[in-house]
This record gives sequence, structure tokens and C-alpha cells, in this order.
Amino acid sequence: MESLLNLAPWIILIYALLVAVGGVVGYIQAKSKVSLILGLASGLVLFAAWWLYRETPTIGIGIGSVMAIALLGVFVMRYIKTKSFMPAGLMSILSGVVGLALTSCWLNLPSS
Repeated sequence: MESLLNLAPWIILIYALLVAVGGVVGYIQAKSKVSLILGLASGLVLFAAWWLYRETPTIGIGIGSVMAIALLGVFVMRYIKTKSFMPAGLMSILSGVVGLALTSCWLNLPSS
């Protein structure tokens, strides 16, 4: 479990970048302003979680977990609506994996 805890900040940072870039790509390909705004906003919140992790891992991992689970809900609903694997299905899987990994880290953080 300690190795997963060491990976947590990297998981948060890479996920933040993927979410933000996904919003930009959604705007470029589909001219979706909603994708751009929500992708960048979600990426910024995840970047803040990564930043907070450095001082208070519990808060950083907690925010990252909540965002991943919230985005899982968003992307599952989008997948149900569109039945399209790209990007909704892929992001559902990614969000689920990140949500599980970060929640597992959060539950196993050493008590301070």
C-alpha cells in the first residue's frame, strides 16, 4: 500500500492534465464550450488537490477522490446518453480507476 501512497500525487497530477487536455480537445473537435469550461475547471481543482497533497496529503487525496468519483458519474451519464466509447467510456474507466486508487490511498493514510 505504501507504493500506492507514493504514486498518489502522480496519479492526481496526470489525471488533472488528462482532464484539462480532454476539455480542450472536446472544444477543438466538437466546439463544446461546456467541455472546455468543465474540463479546465476540473483540471484546476485536481491540480489544486495535487498542490495541497504536498502539505496535507489527507486533503489532497480527499479532493482528488471526490473529483474522480464526481467525474465518473458525469462520464457514465454521458456514455449512457451517447453510447460512444470515446471519450465518455474511456474517461469513465479512467475516472473509476483513479477514484478507486485515491480512495484506497485515503483510507490507508497513516494517522497523524
